[in-house]
Amino acid sequence: MTTRAGKEARVAMEIALDEFSTKTMQNVTLYTRNSNGNLIRAIREATKLINTHKVEAILGLQTLEEVLSVGEIAVEAQIPTFSLLDSVPQWALDRLPFLVQASPSQFAQMKAFVSILESFEWNHFNFIYEDIHSSSTQVIPQLMDAIKETNVEMSNIVKISPSSSSYLEELERMNIEQCRVFLVHASLETGIRLFQNAKTAGMMDKGYVWITTNLITDLLHTVNPSTFTIMEGVVGLGSFFPETSSRFHDFSKRFQKSNMPGIIAVQSYDAAWFVALALSRQSASGQKLIDIVSSMPSVGITGEVQFINRKSIASRTFQIINVIGKYYREVGFWSEGLGFSEVINERASYDASLKSLGHIYWPGRPLDPPGGWAISSNPLRVDYDDRNRNFSFGGYSIELFKETVKQLPYPLPYEFYPFNGSYDDLVEQVYLKKFDAVVGDVSVISRRYQYAEFTHPYTETGLMMIVPVISYQEEWLLLKPFTLSMWAATIFFYIYNGFVVWLLEREHVNELHGSTLRRTCNFINSVIRRFFTTNGDEDSNLTRMTTVAWLFAAIIIGQCYTASLTSMLTVRRLAPKVNDYETLKNSNAVVGHGEGAHVASYLVDVLGFKNENLRSFMSPKEYADALQSKEISAVFLEAPFTKLFLAKYCKSFIKAGPTFNEGGFGFVLPKGSPMLRDFTKALLNVSESGTLKRIEKMMLGSEQCVEESANDESLGFDSFWPLFLLTGVTSTIALAIHDIRFLILLRDVMMNIAPAIHGILQYFRDDPTRHAQMAVDHRRPQMAVDHRHLQMAVDRRHPHLG
Repeated sequence: MTTRAGKEARVAMEIALDEFSTKTMQNVTLYTRNSNGNLIRAIREATKLINTHKVEAILGLQTLEEVLSVGEIAVEAQIPTFSLLDSVPQWALDRLPFLVQASPSQFAQMKAFVSILESFEWNHFNFIYEDIHSSSTQVIPQLMDAIKETNVEMSNIVKISPSSSSYLEELERMNIEQCRVFLVHASLETGIRLFQNAKTAGMMDKGYVWITTNLITDLLHTVNPSTFTIMEGVVGLGSFFPETSSRFHDFSKRFQKSNMPGIIAVQSYDAAWFVALALSRQSASGQKLIDIVSSMPSVGITGEVQFINRKSIASRTFQIINVIGKYYREVGFWSEGLGFSEVINERASYDASLKSLGHIYWPGRPLDPPGGWAISSNPLRVDYDDRNRNFSFGGYSIELFKETVKQLPYPLPYEFYPFNGSYDDLVEQVYLKKFDAVVGDVSVISRRYQYAEFTHPYTETGLMMIVPVISYQEEWLLLKPFTLSMWAATIFFYIYNGFVVWLLEREHVNELHGSTLRRTCNFINSVIRRFFTTNGDEDSNLTRMTTVAWLFAAIIIGQCYTASLTSMLTVRRLAPKVNDYETLKNSNAVVGHGEGAHVASYLVDVLGFKNENLRSFMSPKEYADALQSKEISAVFLEAPFTKLFLAKYCKSFIKAGPTFNEGGFGFVLPKGSPMLRDFTKALLNVSESGTLKRIEKMMLGSEQCVEESANDESLGFDSFWPLFLLTGVTSTIALAIHDIRFLILLRDVMMNIAPAIHGILQYFRDDPTRHAQMAVDHRRPQMAVDHRHLQMAVDRRHPHLG
């Protein structure tokens, strides 16, 4: 009874029992004892009350130690013990069958606190509680239950002692952390000292959030107005009870002789009235008091005092206050299962967010809610510019990070710093608190989670194998569309149908008569002409029917051949040279990967490659050069790098085999960072708005294919030389036959005219002057004969020369 709470409780109990005696005409005596917070004294006084005064119930225990110790004595005497401790553990109730929790549980208040955090998207908080013999320790399990099914996490639990002269050391330690949201569960006196030290440490300024439970909030009406200046911006959760009933007004008038009644006074009044009513019913019925308590209906000035399983079931509504200047104001209310409202009545409207209740003044007097955490810089792995002697920051990850920050629900200042080292070392710097975050092409892999946390991947996930494409230089590619059996069938039916046509048309076509050679040549010519022309000169309807059927089949076969050949000349030329990594591994092939990446360990530990068969490279050009020079048979790249590489080298290389599971790229944040959820949500907003696609297109679009496409799209001589060979050989043979026949003809002509020429030369040689005319006359008949023979020979061998 030396504390404010104890004094209020004693006065409220006296008023309750006095009113009960007046209204019921039943005398109930209250024996008060002051334990002075001493457990031994509490046990001694409780024993005297039981043995000397034969009390029938004990009421008012406020510490767990008192509850357990006095409860053991009460069990032996079979006397109910009513505790005002708001968090009696279930194991204590099981152990002490005569124990009753007379004040409501703190679980509903913890749910109200979580609702406030969710209203402003604060996902982390620090819990500060007082190390006294009270309900503070017991409220921790209820707080953990309240956050269990939410995204809220507890960053730190700090225990403070009321005997400590200063809390600066603990506050400064917490101030190093990023979390700026604090829940205080302590007595009023300890809470005031805590806020004084927080103001000294600069932790009552802009950016901080302080929320108090009812242990402080319920007693703020007793505080000197000057005290509020050090608590400005504090938001408090207070117990709520209706103040409109006539019973409360009567109680309030009698209580105000001492002071304005608070929740402790109201709970003590209701508990005393309840015990007195139970005792009166015990006298009338002869039942045990503990049994009567469990079956009694609601009583009390709040109208909602009821016990279920020896626990008080009270109102699940809390008021929310905000300290401003030298006073505090009521912001609104929170009701379990309903949410926040400005008033509590039948016409009240509820909302899931505290924001709906209007502005709240936070520490430092900003109206905009704080972010709830602090961050100063973000590192990035970048290239060094030797020419300008400075660092440049740009690229896909940087642009995406900037767009993501714009989507955050609060402003986030940042500054980039370079880092020269491996990716694992870079992530470890966050764990060592040398950097606040990492922006870059850092893969999300399990072993790095021991140092930091990652946002959801912002790139396509997976590890891919890149190999050269097959260069098709097949000599007989023209025959590939059909199988051997198909070619044989086509040729067979071509000859068979031609033979049928010849049989049908041999009596009507003069060209099909004559020598065997002549008929064969005319037969082939006739078949080709009839099957590939539509002049309709067939004399037999059977011939026409046969020709139409064959043309129908030939058209379909020709179209299929064309389509198959087209497919082979386009699609098949992009086929990978190697289709799976097992082939490479079994052949001891050398493969490449990015330098400094985790891909090397994946290739060895998961895929089974030998470490000596791995080569690391720094840039897409190095990958391409190594593949083209056959230094490596394949290169393994993460999905984003694969896109970048294939965008630049689009003609010579192709993805092959399956995509191996791998985490993709993500932003790195400290373990337990409150920004993790916000960044992930902001990344989703960037993706869903199309900004991510635009950035990717902008970055990949700047990479132009370095190879000429014309050579690959044109059909070369290598695939068609058999066709040219066929036509060339046929023409050459025809020309050779023509030349041979011409030489034979020329020989015959020379043999016929040689005697005439010899005679003329002889004539002129003997007597060129005197015998000239005679020689001419004498030889003329013979020359005429030779001329006719020559003309006949020419006409016979080459009619077209006639």
